[in-house]
Amino acid sequence: MESVISASGLTKYYGNMLAVDHISFEVKAGEIFGFLGPNGAGKTTTIRMLTGLAQPSEGSGRILGYDIGREPIRAKKAFGVVPETSNLYDELSALDNLVFMAQLYGVPKGERLSRAEQLLHLFGLREKRDLRFAAFSKGMKRALTIAAALIHGPGVLFLDEPTAGLDVLATRLLRTLICRLSEQGITVFLTTHNLEEADMLCHRLAVVVQGEIVVTDTPENLKAMVQEEGASIELSLSSMPPGEALYELQKDGRVARVVKRGDKLRLYGGEVSGILNTALRFAESHGLTVMSANTIKPSLEDAFVRLTGLSGEVMTAEKEGIRDVNQR
Repeated sequence: MESVISASGLTKYYGNMLAVDHISFEVKAGEIFGFLGPNGAGKTTTIRMLTGLAQPSEGSGRILGYDIGREPIRAKKAFGVVPETSNLYDELSALDNLVFMAQLYGVPKGERLSRAEQLLHLFGLREKRDLRFAAFSKGMKRALTIAAALIHGPGVLFLDEPTAGLDVLATRLLRTLICRLSEQGITVFLTTHNLEEADMLCHRLAVVVQGEIVVTDTPENLKAMVQEEGASIELSLSSMPPGEALYELQKDGRVARVVKRGDKLRLYGGEVSGILNTALRFAESHGLTVMSANTIKPSLEDAFVRLTGLSGEVMTAEKEGIRDVNQR
């Protein structure tokens, strides 16, 4: 399958700080390719370099064969970019925003209105065509911003944290839309720190930590790597024991790791019977009742934790002020 996005040794320094560390990867035609990592990992900086918004310190990027540094005009005609913060105009209507973006992209005058109408229909916004952008909900704003990035008919779409800040319904609708775009042959490159989103949407993932790619593979293959390392059980007790007591679960070596997940515990180890026996003895010694115990398949979060050594909680941390300085 043809590569439509490629990075070779892509690197970015901000002063003495290394934001992106000599990364290389390829994205195939029609893929939804995810850059998965915690905030500050270098995801946005990578998009900025691939789309010509930031100059690489070293290395190069290509879009449909065009070198973004040497052939920026040709490269930019081949892709659309959806920033995390919308670049549309509050005072313009949905239709006028799309027509104006079509003009900026050099779409022939006779095609601008028809393309805008088609996109409004595709994104379920036809009835909102005359509504000012300022009056849109967050979900509708994100959808229209994606529509605007597609107005010139690009084959590649860059999405930076596409569902950040959206409610559950808007998130679900937007994810469905992204899948539909892929089905239509558009290659989607998205950044996310949302593990569920990465698992649900992406054909392949690059796990990124501190500017480096740790691994690139499909979500299922990443989860299979964890499956090979042992079983896991989700345990529900009559009450949650204190944190220090949980270390007792790992004393006999049958339980390798314990993770609190809401009002449940996840126990990881070698054999299901060994983990379960340890859990039952632990509950009895603390006067607790085992309400339920279920074997579970590894999640993408399990794979992320195993591959990076970082906790799943780090992925939900809010972005810090440094984002405005270095756009990492």
